[in-house]
Amino acid sequence: MKLLLRWFLSALALMGIAYYLPGIGVASFYTALIAALVLGLVNALIRPIILVLTLPVNILTLGLFTLVVNALMFLLVATIVKGFTVAGFWPAFWGSIIMMLVGWVVGTLLKNR
Repeated sequence: MKLLLRWFLSALALMGIAYYLPGIGVASFYTALIAALVLGLVNALIRPIILVLTLPVNILTLGLFTLVVNALMFLLVATIVKGFTVAGFWPAFWGSIIMMLVGWVVGTLLKNR
């Protein structure tokens, strides 16, 4: 049940990001649900591989390169999901930071106590 709630809240966050952040667009809530699902899968499967491959750069930048990797994963999802558009790197950068913060808040609220 918590997984479905997290998925739904991530889709709502994507809709909010698309509403407030210029350069990001979501066609419908259904598209936001699909984009949130694909974003979760990309972050679970592809992101760890990319982080391992870019470990020297990540160490050199004291972990700040992880923000760039997050933005690239956001852009990757925009190329996969039709109806979810990202205009460039900077909207993807800020959108990924907001999604990361929303995921952190949702994870904190849904944590088992």
